[in-house]
Amino acid sequence: MSPLGIIAGGGPLPGQVAQAARAAGREVFIAGIEGFAEPAVLAPFAHKFFRLGAVGAMIRAFRNEGCAELVMIGPVKRPSFLSLRPDAEGAKLLGRVGRAAFLGDDGLLAAIMRVLSEEGFAMLGAHDILTDVLAPEGLLTAAGPDAQAMADIRRGMDVLKIIGAADIGQACVVQQGIVLAVEAVEGTDAMLGRILSVTRPGPGGVLVKLAKPGQERRADLPTIGAATIRHARAAGLRGIAFEAGGTILANKSSMIEIAGQEGIFLLGVLP
Repeated sequence: MSPLGIIAGGGPLPGQVAQAARAAGREVFIAGIEGFAEPAVLAPFAHKFFRLGAVGAMIRAFRNEGCAELVMIGPVKRPSFLSLRPDAEGAKLLGRVGRAAFLGDDGLLAAIMRVLSEEGFAMLGAHDILTDVLAPEGLLTAAGPDAQAMADIRRGMDVLKIIGAADIGQACVVQQGIVLAVEAVEGTDAMLGRILSVTRPGPGGVLVKLAKPGQERRADLPTIGAATIRHARAAGLRGIAFEAGGTILANKSSMIEIAGQEGIFLLGVLP
């Protein structure tokens, strides 16, 4: 079996994917994105760092390592095109991406996945390697939502269907029927960081995360981990609802334990 190639952004998931592949008897080669991939996460595996625009160099490295299948995993903050500085092959790739490069994140990711497929790579999702990371349906914690929280979750799901269809974001916060914030380019944790300034008196709100309608599910599925739970608690929220079968739970057993300690409910829902 050929080595698995991993295009790694931030966070622990690239290392978890690599470890799962290795446990299955497969070698890995990781292309870490400079400024995003964490050296300590990549250290146990064969890897090399690349600047984001060095697409051609990444493709050559994967081919030299004999990688036929690739996984893209880990958050990367979308750069301005002035700062991207693509290499020659990267410039050609962006030309093939075309108009999608100027659309939202999902349009861009889907186009990049298509181009890499055209280059001869089989594109996988992280959940194809980490088979137990997709969120199940139902309540995962002892604490659960009351009627107000369930109403807020339904309100959040309605909002996300609208902003997701416009390729804007995957998350929002709702409290007592009021939408306190929606996720845009800043990401979920940064969005949660501004909740306290707009929180209303009374029962706390909920964080709702759903995949975008028609989203390229091999890349950038909504992800929740221990940090998300801590940020939600610091924001005064009561719980987190996420799409069952469409959300990655990083270190699921650990995050369920932390949610219990923080008094945060975790609920898998179907949109």
